[in-house]
Amino acid sequence: MTQTESLVSHFECYDCGATYDLEHTEFPCPECGGILDPKYDYDEIDVSREEVESRNGSMWKYRELLPIRDTDDVVSMGEGDTPIVDCPELAEEMGVARVAIKDEGQNPTNTFKDRGASASISGASQQNIAEVAIPSAGNAGQAAAAYTARAGIDCHVVLNYQSNDIQKTMVEAHGADLHLVDGKLDKAGGTFGELRDEHGWYTVATFQTPFRHEGKKTMGLEIFEQFDWDSPDEIFYPTGGGVGLIGIWKAYQELSRLGWLEDETPPSLHVAQSSGCAPVVEAIEDHREEHDAWECPESIGRGIEVPDPGASPWMLEAVYETGGTGVAVSDDEALEGALASARHAGVEMCVEPGAALAAAMQMAEEGKLDEDDEVLIINTGAGNKATNALSYAIE
Repeated sequence: MTQTESLVSHFECYDCGATYDLEHTEFPCPECGGILDPKYDYDEIDVSREEVESRNGSMWKYRELLPIRDTDDVVSMGEGDTPIVDCPELAEEMGVARVAIKDEGQNPTNTFKDRGASASISGASQQNIAEVAIPSAGNAGQAAAAYTARAGIDCHVVLNYQSNDIQKTMVEAHGADLHLVDGKLDKAGGTFGELRDEHGWYTVATFQTPFRHEGKKTMGLEIFEQFDWDSPDEIFYPTGGGVGLIGIWKAYQELSRLGWLEDETPPSLHVAQSSGCAPVVEAIEDHREEHDAWECPESIGRGIEVPDPGASPWMLEAVYETGGTGVAVSDDEALEGALASARHAGVEMCVEPGAALAAAMQMAEEGKLDEDDEVLIINTGAGNKATNALSYAIE
């Protein structure tokens, strides 16, 4: 047994504050149904940021701030350590000092979902779980199937028929048990809940496990390191369930507590959603602390077509505390954003991050960005995940 030197101490419910030891496997919070969040003994850290900088290979370079204690339980395929790609043509077009893209499409299954899969399947391994399950719009299910295959853990993935052929095929290629249901993501979630209760499955779904958002947190840790322990002025994030947005916010809070940031001014975190499904943007516009579920969601960006995100209070906290905002764009604008990235920066985006770039371009056009701003777009997935939609836009 080799220790990772993780500083994790316990789980704490974000909603009610109840605490649980690390052997606890009943998710979400048994007291209130809230989100369980790993907590760390930051005062015990025995590593410098210079040592962290010298490490390479995957998101597990930040192992002290991840909730896995034994290296034998880490399930990894080199996820993370994705590049920041400068886009000078986009910066000139938008009238800002810098535009850069964090290219999560370079992860093993081509999306940022690999970070959450690596952490959550490692968590399942740590807790000696032999069988897991997840509902998904597509990418998270594919990632879970890949990482459970590597870990030797059985996996059940619930997708709706609208998921693309790449995702459905690869789930089965990795040996996972694929369940297809009619309707959209909420229907997949409902069916998943019924199956989970019937079979007693261990869930690795969004915010139903305390491990998954910790993997997404590493995206934020990398951003601050790649900006020389500083931060961009503005971060635009394509928001469905909001795991990555919360991960970046949590990364900022932890690095501030450790005193590792050169400037503790946080980046403004901006929510980008589809005008056909914008519950968090609507809540921001109304200055509410929680969203209202969106009726009749409709977007070709399935990853941001999430009508009832359970962690909206946490997302809204991140937006309000950092001075961010919310922007809803049409499907056509999201597709144009993805094409702008491909044509002006060479970075292949799927529809969801195209919405983030379109949101930034809209704010620039409205004069809401300054000429000295550094703007970062999170490319959550490669363009090969959305070739049908992109081909439609090209035509």
